Amino acid sequence: MLSVLAFADVQFKETFETDPLGDGGWTLSDWKKSDGQQGKWTWETGPFNTGDADKGLKTSEDAKFYAISKKFDKFSNAGKTLVVQFQIRHPQDIDCGGGYIKLLGSDYDPAKFNGETPYSVMFGPDICGATKRIHTILNVKGENKLIKNTLECESGQTSAVYRLVLNSDDTFKVTMNGQEKASGKIKDNWDIEKPAKIPDPSKPKPKDWVDAEEIDDPKAEKPAEWDQPKKITDPKATKPEDWDDSDDGEWEAPMIDNPDYKGEWKAKRIKNPAYKGPYVQPEIDNPDYVEEKDVYKFDDIGGVGIELWQVKAGTVFDNIIIADSEADADAFLKDTCADYKCGEAEQKVKDAQDAEAEKIRKAAEEEAKKKEEAEKKAEEAKEGEKEGDS
Repeated sequence: MLSVLAFADVQFKETFETDPLGDGGWTLSDWKKSDGQQGKWTWETGPFNTGDADKGLKTSEDAKFYAISKKFDKFSNAGKTLVVQFQIRHPQDIDCGGGYIKLLGSDYDPAKFNGETPYSVMFGPDICGATKRIHTILNVKGENKLIKNTLECESGQTSAVYRLVLNSDDTFKVTMNGQEKASGKIKDNWDIEKPAKIPDPSKPKPKDWVDAEEIDDPKAEKPAEWDQPKKITDPKATKPEDWDDSDDGEWEAPMIDNPDYKGEWKAKRIKNPAYKGPYVQPEIDNPDYVEEKDVYKFDDIGGVGIELWQVKAGTVFDNIIIADSEADADAFLKDTCADYKCGEAEQKVKDAQDAEAEKIRKAAEEEAKKKEEAEKKAEEAKEGEKEGDS
């Protein structure tokens, strides 16, 4: 049972205690349904079950598209902190697929929700092969802006908790299992504005500007004996006695590497006496620069959606909260994930399952070995009887 959050506004929370596909209020999109590429969602825990409260929204079919969402009362985070937090697990050991959620505008159509539906924020892990990143995308004036730095995500099979914080002073923070992955000014980490300064186009690098720090030594001369062929005729080779020029053609000695070959000659490099250093082009104010203010702010958030593709299904989404305080998110986390210990609990279940599976495997292996030995002895006894009869 969740304790009452005693802080400010919690705009949305979802623990999936109620079947999201039934009375839980989630709407399955019709996207990809007509062409058979739509994946089936289920309401379950996944294989490392630590209790009924661990049920979540689970992808269940490989190589499919998924799109589902839930509407809530429209809100704006103007003048407030925006916190987006959710728990996710990939018990299938995901190889390629998304695990992110989107904050949607209040006017979107749940039945038509798809990959082209506009959103305010897209946040969460995305894994495909060696690429394991936390997608953190903000929509600014209709353009989706991806965070510049690659933030590595969790790729294990047990739960991880992701949190995005957008503050009203245009700063942000991303954490995974309580560990900070990135923070700072939003405009320093996303390409949101055009540069305030640009190189002065009227002052390009002069044609006579020398920026080569080293040059070939003009006094250097290639030694006269330097040029040698790479391959030479093997001096030890002799024409076979049975070689017949009329039948075998004219005999040619085989070629071998020339021990005197020195490769391409290159002059020694020296410091360039005319070197002026790298040219620094003067800058001017960018006439196209427009200062963007309140880049943290979204005036119309009215839904949360999950839209993704997965090669190997089995991902479970759980315990989503959208609030205006990290204290709210912390309290929610304590109730739903025991301060990031949900992954540890699942790992214990997994370890126990693995140990039992290994026990069964060894028992089966031992049984097969005993059977093989018994059959071998029976065959030997049978052969012995045949020899006695003879």
